[in-house]
Amino acid sequence: MIRRAAHLTYKTARRIIIGVVGATVLAVGVVMLVTPGPALIVIPVGLAILSIEFTWARAWLKRLRKSISNRNSNHLNSRAEAHRDRVADD
Repeated sequence: MIRRAAHLTYKTARRIIIGVVGATVLAVGVVMLVTPGPALIVIPVGLAILSIEFTWARAWLKRLRKSISNRNSNHLNSRAEAHRDRVADD
């Protein structure tokens, strides 16, 4: 019985620590959106920390990754088309 209480305490403490650290990193990233700093790197790191324990953060991180991937893919496609146009003009 004591062992179970210790396990619940450890699990709760771990969840609180991950929540506080992740929320702090995420908040710093949000502040960096309006101040100088690498916000676009810090925000996903904060979500990654939070996603260790929270499914809502995992869903946000997945959506953010998909958005970044689509944006990069579109950018690469437009660069490839521009390159083909330049090469075809020669």
